[in-house]
This record gives sequence, C-alpha cells and structure tokens, in this order.
Amino acid sequence: MFIGEYRHSIDDKGRLAIPAKFRNSLKKAVVTRGLDACLFLYSLAEWKQLAEKLANLPISQSNSRAFARLMLAGAMDVDVDSQGRVVIPEYLRNYAGLGKNVVVAGLYNRVELWSEDAWNKYTAAAEKNSGEIAEQMLSLGV
Repeated sequence: MFIGEYRHSIDDKGRLAIPAKFRNSLKKAVVTRGLDACLFLYSLAEWKQLAEKLANLPISQSNSRAFARLMLAGAMDVDVDSQGRVVIPEYLRNYAGLGKNVVVAGLYNRVELWSEDAWNKYTAAAEKNSGEIAEQMLSLGV
C-alpha cells in the first residue's frame, strides 16, 4: 500500500529517489504515462493486473485503443538501484514536465510522479472544489 506525499529531486542522469517506505514494493516496477500530466509508477504485480485489463479492451472502440496506447506503449520497466533510485526515461520526464523538483504521491495501488509546480496547482484546485468533488463521489458509492 502506497500512501503519503514526498518531495524529491531528479538528478542530471534522470534518477529519482523512491521514498524508503515504497522501495520494497517497487524493486521491480513499471513507470508509464499517467493522467493529469503526471506519471504512474506501479509494482510489477499491480502492473500485470492493469496491463491484462488494458490488453483486453475492445480494439473496435477508438477510446479503448487510445487509452491502451497511452498506458502500454509509454511504459518502461524500472529497477530500484542500491541507493533507492529509479531512472525515469527522458520521454516520460518530458511528458510529465518533470524538472528537478518532483512530488512522489502514494495512491494506494500506485505511485504518481508530478512536477512540483503542477502538483501544487492541481492540489490547490482540488482543495478549492473539495465539496463539489465529494458530492460527485456519492454517485460512485464513496
């Protein structure tokens, strides 16, 4: 289980330190394009479950094809090194606009990687609209 918000930096070689609490679960992991201009980082076991679902989406529907391409074609295997870092490929850093300062956010079954500026803007907007968001969650049974 991944929870919490951490601030780390990416070095010149594209390496990002993974919070110590997350490292055991992410020794073998997959990073891919996420939604809302962030990256998703999954444990290998969690990724296999998601990838199976994506691979079985109907190819006759354009949105299914587009979402599967976004997630699967952009994915990359990553390993946590002896110092607890993973290399984030340049094309994924560019996609998410990751500069030096990165927010590593635990979201139960995945980790999200955000540029610090984008995270701050996103969370400010979510906090401002939290009442409205909460009302919409009722329809999902939350």
